[in-house]
Amino acid sequence: MSSTPLRSEVAVSDTWDLTPLYSSDAAWDGDFDRLQQEFPTAGRFRDRLGESAEVLAECLEFEKSVEQRIERLNQFAALRVTEDSSNPPALDREARLESLLVRVAEAFSFLLPEIQALPDEKFEAFLASDALRDWTIPLRKLRRMRAHTLSAAEERLMALGSSALRGHSETFSQLTNVDMKFGKLRDGDGGERELTQSSFSSFLQQRDPAVRKAAFHQFYAEFADHKFTLAASLTNSVRADVFHARARNYPSARDAALFGDDVPAGVYDGLISTVRGNLGALFDYFELRRNVLGLEEIHHYDTYVPMVENVQADVPWDQAVERVLAAVAPLGGEYVKTLGHGVREGRWCDRYENKGKRSGAFSYGTYASPPYIMMNYKADVFSDVYTLAHEAGHSMHTWYSQREQLYQNYHYPIFLAEVASTFNEILLTEHLLKTTGDRRTRAYILNRQIDDLRGTLYRQTMFAEFERDIHAAEEAGEALTLDSFQRIYRALLSDYFGPRFALDPELELECLRIPHFYNAFYVYKYATGISAAAALAVQVLESGDASGFLTFLRSGGSRYPIETLAAAGVNMSGPAPVQAALDLFARRVGELKELLG
Repeated sequence: MSSTPLRSEVAVSDTWDLTPLYSSDAAWDGDFDRLQQEFPTAGRFRDRLGESAEVLAECLEFEKSVEQRIERLNQFAALRVTEDSSNPPALDREARLESLLVRVAEAFSFLLPEIQALPDEKFEAFLASDALRDWTIPLRKLRRMRAHTLSAAEERLMALGSSALRGHSETFSQLTNVDMKFGKLRDGDGGERELTQSSFSSFLQQRDPAVRKAAFHQFYAEFADHKFTLAASLTNSVRADVFHARARNYPSARDAALFGDDVPAGVYDGLISTVRGNLGALFDYFELRRNVLGLEEIHHYDTYVPMVENVQADVPWDQAVERVLAAVAPLGGEYVKTLGHGVREGRWCDRYENKGKRSGAFSYGTYASPPYIMMNYKADVFSDVYTLAHEAGHSMHTWYSQREQLYQNYHYPIFLAEVASTFNEILLTEHLLKTTGDRRTRAYILNRQIDDLRGTLYRQTMFAEFERDIHAAEEAGEALTLDSFQRIYRALLSDYFGPRFALDPELELECLRIPHFYNAFYVYKYATGISAAAALAVQVLESGDASGFLTFLRSGGSRYPIETLAAAGVNMSGPAPVQAALDLFARRVGELKELLG
């Protein structure tokens, strides 16, 4: 019987090294104390930003120094909680910082209204001065927010309420990662294993359909026991989004979410309509999967197990690293050397699951720190190799942006982040296909890419449609309840899985367990990201020239994402990139069908 280790039982070499942030918890406490003493002096700039460009520049530089300290404090605190969400000292640090950040936001709440209150002529004169030469880009972006910036008093209230408005996300995280217990199951080899948020995917890849079915029903039984609490939490998340949008004079919550990236609503709706117009290939794939697996009917828990048997799916960590590094070789020596060092001796990555550790995976870098990667790597889950490639794409995006951009311009938007990460996954697939001549292994890899496209393009678009619909319902004054969530989600499941798919009633509860729904209108960026990434990958692989893509990585947040991608040769304002990715899916389904025929 295997069990999930305690954090203290994990080898140090398998964990991330946070000493580049702080050498100890005591060092974090010291910096926290310095922040408490430093930020109140922001008051010296209040009512003075219109005096001169020099005063405005001094204030912006001071705010930047505070933000950089907050970045480090927040990253360290968040990563410690990620390691073990039940660790009291880690939770205490995070809570103390969260409380302090409300006060910091209040202290600087005058800044945006005062800048926005500058007359146009004075604002343009300020931008022309040498004092603000390094601040032209962020100030232009900020000025665009003028219609959605409130008075100083109102901004203060928004800052004071920010923590309370985010409370539903913390409730969801603690409930699903700490309090909920899923019990144990026997896997296909007869061994008893814990069923957790992280191991669920491993169980769904078991060859024995009875194991997959048991895992699915046992997992969702725990969600069913908490469904009303989870529905209330999601409802409050939607209400907070709508409150934010209305308070800041946006037409809708979706408009508020898209405005910052200057993404037209047509890009969002165009994604949904293009994907909906290509569901036939997805239904064909489900039918192919049902036939290959010899199933009388196909269920959701049958959609993750590899369709090809007897292909190695046990990939140790070191081998996964080698595969990823070989795949990204077209990006050049600097990229490969930096990434290899980071995920090996540099200890950027926290590799394996332990009790209390957050589920899933992410990359988290700041301007002056390594771009850390959180994994729950499992050697028997082949998709985890892709997860490593994905998160490495994020981290290297951060690494290049750190070195090329000023702090105020290095924060790249999520829209672009998902391009960098899914680009790496596409390179990994191409590398694996080129380095195997075995028919079954090739079928296995094709199956992996199909599932990747299905999960990133089709599934995330369905999620995006769900987010659009539930926010529209709240804005129309309709009640958001457990029943309404299930009804809306059930209709989407029926549309996106097709008439020949067996939908278990429990699957309606899936909408209550997706963490990204607590960061609304995020998931569509996965779908647009993989579409743009596919186009960029073709450019690099066919030309042998990665300079354009590396320039894209170095651009950070210096331009809006649609503009950045257009400069790289990808027009996301039209349907072509999305349609090309959908065509790739259909083509791969045809290739897989031929191989398995």
